[in-house]
Amino acid sequence: MPTLVLPIKEYLLAGLTSAVITFLLVGPVRVLALKLGAVAWPRGRDVHTTPTPRWGGLAMLGGVLGGIGMAYQLPALRLAFDYSTEMLGVGAAAILLSIVGALDDRYELDALTKFAGQITAAGVLIIAGIQWSAIYVPWGGGSVLSLGPEQGILLTVLLVVALVNAMNFVDGLDGLAAGIGMITAGATGLFALGLVFRVGNDPSAYTPALIAALLAGACIGFLPHNFNPAQIFMGDSGSMLIGLLLAASATSESGKLFFNSSPSGNAGTDTLALFAPLIVLAAVVFIPVLDLLMAVVRRTRKGLSPFSPDKMHLHHRLLEIGHSQRRAVLLIYLWAGVLAFGAVALSLIDDPTIVLVAVGIGLVLAVLASAVPWMRHRDAERKGT
Repeated sequence: MPTLVLPIKEYLLAGLTSAVITFLLVGPVRVLALKLGAVAWPRGRDVHTTPTPRWGGLAMLGGVLGGIGMAYQLPALRLAFDYSTEMLGVGAAAILLSIVGALDDRYELDALTKFAGQITAAGVLIIAGIQWSAIYVPWGGGSVLSLGPEQGILLTVLLVVALVNAMNFVDGLDGLAAGIGMITAGATGLFALGLVFRVGNDPSAYTPALIAALLAGACIGFLPHNFNPAQIFMGDSGSMLIGLLLAASATSESGKLFFNSSPSGNAGTDTLALFAPLIVLAAVVFIPVLDLLMAVVRRTRKGLSPFSPDKMHLHHRLLEIGHSQRRAVLLIYLWAGVLAFGAVALSLIDDPTIVLVAVGIGLVLAVLASAVPWMRHRDAERKGT
């Protein structure tokens, strides 16, 4: 069997292009945001205390589009464009949703208008061929459930809306959304590379890893400007872009394991591989989606709109127990990294026991690190009494 040569260098070059362009665009975008009034003024629920320009997401969009242009010029990744229209759909949907986010950053659009923009962006992905087509059902001996067009469209729209709003909700501390986007894109990209290998380096499977590489690059390029103390915020134009690209990458992955053969045989016989898209997706977005669900439950129980703001997000709770902004952000990075890369390792490494032990140790360390201020405060109270 000939050795498979994955286009790793081309993925890295596309991601690096996205990172460099994003990094260079932040300065001009910051000046433009200040000039046109796209500024986050401190409010009661905010953590920042000084007016800070938004629209960092526009720089990230520029990086992603630049990375797409670079990928189109590369011999192997060019095949991703020749075999499907998925990347064109990703670019169009990213432009559309970033424009909606930029308008919201400046004029504070109502929730219904933003929701309509998210639905439209999901529709663009679907038209380009990015939609869920199958789900593995474990009971009854295990089977692959093929989704009809209506079911696939509905699931894709729900996923896009959920991830877009989850990333929007979690964007509350300097560097938080960009760092989570970087980590989750890295984990998703690693799994997608495993997918490319599994299907025998079939160019039709290049798209998910390319989307992840471009997103990771954009987040890396933006993070130096956004880490505490932030010089610019990504705003809704950035957080919604991250959610959209994560949804696009995961959705693009979803059917390729089910209907492509692998070097070792039919991928449909590998139960863990069939579960992997769902496992990885659940793990990489666990933190933002958990925060989103907790916020929805908390607000609806009070009779408020699920979109009404408050200061009870996970990052707010870490600040309340005594963590600094930087330490709270790094702790959430740790949680996201352990879960995301643990899920990817589970799908790629033959011995799951080793992976589960490593993930368990990582989670214990994350819990202990998160609880340090609370334990110190409790010990101080005991000594005081």
